[in-house]
Amino acid sequence: MGKKEAYQEKVQAQLREWKADIEKLMARADKAKAEGKIEFYKRAETLNAKYQAALKSSQEMKEAGEDKWEEFKAGVEAALEEVKDALKKNGASKPQ
Repeated sequence: MGKKEAYQEKVQAQLREWKADIEKLMARADKAKAEGKIEFYKRAETLNAKYQAALKSSQEMKEAGEDKWEEFKAGVEAALEEVKDALKKNGASKPQ
């Protein structure tokens, strides 16, 4: 396994974990009372948007050739950091 594939596996594993965290937040939103439900959904939508951006960056890196994938790495790292920070802020995840 090459460096690119190993990094992609690491990113995909982290994204799967965070997707589960977002789904847990959505479940909490479903159980919340009406007033809290709106706030939970707003937070979950924000988290999901950041997650989707990270997923897109990861996909772009995956599609890049062996000689260019590292050019995408900084963008992927930034997107992952945004998801991590948003999850931590919203209490949906433990810091990784």
